[in-house]
Amino acid sequence: MAEFSAAVYQNEFLADGATDVNAIVTITCRGAGTAGRSGSGAAGEIIIVDTSGSMGPATMAAAKDAAQAALAEIVDGTWFAVVAGADRAMLAYPQVSSGPGMVRMDARARTEAATAISRFVGSGGTAISTWLDLAGQLFASVPEVTQRHVLLLTDGENRERPGRLDDAINRATGYYQADCRGAGTDWQVAEIRRIAQALLGTVDIIPSPQQMRAQFQEIMRKAMSRGVADASLRVWTPQGAQVLFVRQVSPSVEDLTHRRTPVNALTGDYPTGAWADESRDYHVAVRVPAKAVGQEQLAARVQLAIGSDVVTQGLVKATWSSNSELTTRIDQQVAHYTGQTELAAAIQDGLAAKAAGDEATATTKLGRAVQLAAETGNDEATSKLRKVVDIDNEATGTIRLKRTVDKADEMALDTASTKTTRIRKEPS
Repeated sequence: MAEFSAAVYQNEFLADGATDVNAIVTITCRGAGTAGRSGSGAAGEIIIVDTSGSMGPATMAAAKDAAQAALAEIVDGTWFAVVAGADRAMLAYPQVSSGPGMVRMDARARTEAATAISRFVGSGGTAISTWLDLAGQLFASVPEVTQRHVLLLTDGENRERPGRLDDAINRATGYYQADCRGAGTDWQVAEIRRIAQALLGTVDIIPSPQQMRAQFQEIMRKAMSRGVADASLRVWTPQGAQVLFVRQVSPSVEDLTHRRTPVNALTGDYPTGAWADESRDYHVAVRVPAKAVGQEQLAARVQLAIGSDVVTQGLVKATWSSNSELTTRIDQQVAHYTGQTELAAAIQDGLAAKAAGDEATATTKLGRAVQLAAETGNDEATSKLRKVVDIDNEATGTIRLKRTVDKADEMALDTASTKTTRIRKEPS
């Protein structure tokens, strides 16, 4: 049975008149088990492969091989389906026209699905809204499936009228999770990131066909290791307080603030999706009414809830003090993740400015990104930045835009912008 624990990192001391409380809450899960085995419902997996005409022979061959490799990672007994996506979505396996659109995985189903995948050919356009909607319909056809996950691959830009994809994303949000991958360099990072973030998943580039198999295997292994189907971060604040924001800040930056579901007047739930054996960090910021020096207050109670059951909690405190040595101290965790969040925004803003031809803004933003990556010890971000800019001084963020940049390197920097690094935590 899964066990959860919570730890809070903050400076609880506020100066006279101060109102804002920041804390990093680390939630850790141990003993999660395997997807669909917890007794809270069955697990379902859908593999969606782009089969539009833009899929070249090498990419299509790699996609078939990768999808078949992903099948091998799905645990027997898991409900699954395979979808071919072009200008409409087609249920490639199981081949049914009514009733459940998914089947339980076993040796025979795995072989039949692999055969269906081997017949994929590229033709037609790209209408990703139809892919997302079909996935939702397939999950709905098997009510016992409560843990729902999609692996989605595309190699091109969505070609639908404005608003159609957003509507489909809204229909899928809160119903299933999706990890999205883009093959090559002809797809739009912002477009696919929008899907992944709304569906509590990841986005990444697969620059060469040879890398596809390993990425598909890793995604499916992780999905199968999520034995806790769904959980919420539950935040209580006292009367008169205001939640400024709730963000996941590790392993990636995801703003959950506007995804609050009220539990009661003082409490709200924020979605976290399924869990494996892992730790995640959340940045919670609360504004409370100022109190007199010497007074203390509970600023927030941060819990992890599975359904109606609270499985762990951490307390965020506020104490008003006239001791400047206490009130001016910045918690290392809060400072670190504040920098990581700014880093993600700086990279995305800098690349957008560069694409728009605004070299001055791009240089400023990407220079700040270099500086933040160095300050927060994000070596992966620094490495990816070096492929896009020439760094003269990391400490000051002095850089020059490279005149020639491989598009795949630029997209890799963009997709990795929200990935964060941790610093070693000391006991509080």
